[in-house]
Amino acid sequence: MIPILLAFLGFCALIVLHELGHFTAAKAVGMRVEKFSLFFGRPLAKVQKGETEYAVGWIPAGGYVRITGMNPTEEIPEEIAHRAYYRMPVWKRIVVISAGPAVNIVVAFLIIWALLLANGRVTNDYVVSPEGLGPPAAQYLQPDDRIVSVDGVRGDPAAIARQVATHRCAGVQVDGCEAQTAATVVVERDGRLRTFEITPRYDGARGIERTRLGFSYGYGSADVNPAQAADLSVTNMWDVTRLTVTTFSKIFQEREREQLSGVVGTSETLRQGFEFSTTRALGILALISLSLAIINLFPFLPLDGGHIFWAVVEKVRGGRPVPFSVMEKAGAVGFVLVIMLFFIGLSNDIGRISDGTLGEVSR
Repeated sequence: MIPILLAFLGFCALIVLHELGHFTAAKAVGMRVEKFSLFFGRPLAKVQKGETEYAVGWIPAGGYVRITGMNPTEEIPEEIAHRAYYRMPVWKRIVVISAGPAVNIVVAFLIIWALLLANGRVTNDYVVSPEGLGPPAAQYLQPDDRIVSVDGVRGDPAAIARQVATHRCAGVQVDGCEAQTAATVVVERDGRLRTFEITPRYDGARGIERTRLGFSYGYGSADVNPAQAADLSVTNMWDVTRLTVTTFSKIFQEREREQLSGVVGTSETLRQGFEFSTTRALGILALISLSLAIINLFPFLPLDGGHIFWAVVEKVRGGRPVPFSVMEKAGAVGFVLVIMLFFIGLSNDIGRISDGTLGEVSR
């Protein structure tokens, strides 16, 4: 129950921060903000403070900030017309619309940066994972021991597993039987090499059907300074951005389409993250925040990127507003795209629920 609540609160936080970016920027440039809402639909609760109504809707699928004059055809009282969205200079409109995705990008950066400072960067070294450590290895190995070799075999875990499997029990191989010979395991611990003779055990209970030493692999880590953490954060975010854009650009290809996840799947992945560890959950939250920014910057109305696109077009046209009918038609295309993505993601989530793999898309 607690992981579900934490996942829900994490989503709420990202939505609030995104909309708070729009809200703060709008107030800063002098626009009139009529409403700030967490979630959509009829308000479950609302309060009026000054000229702005703050509300919580009943459909937990996002949030919005309503600024006076977002619709060019809207009739606005003359006394507040100068504060309407479409009466403002193009640069102010771009600042306000960009502020939401910008906040999500900053949030993602800060989370990744903090995690790198706290946990270090991932290295190519294979270490003993604390989650998978069991008998017989637990008597000898410790979490984060760096695996140097097993019977002289180095590096690739698959090659090491094949080597361990050569140690067999006498007679019939049954679950839990001990191999006739021990494996020589060399690890690095606290900067020193240590050698252990560990007798593998046969594992047939889960269909593995081979001898094992009783540990799982994890990746090693190395400390980084703030500047290195910042550089790695930007690199990681750029990689995610390229992957996201590539996936959406190939949306009509079955393989890429199947990678999409909807609200249900993303929520389940985040819930499992909190169930596993706070570090993993925060990493997932950072990716969701970055993805929210990237998707919102796609140049289609009603997404933020659509508003930015038409503001730039207006600037290129020498300040002449784009006819609302043109934006409406283009917006219809964007709306269809958003709905299509929503239903593809939801369909994938339902399929994963049916086959029991919901939440595994991001593992």
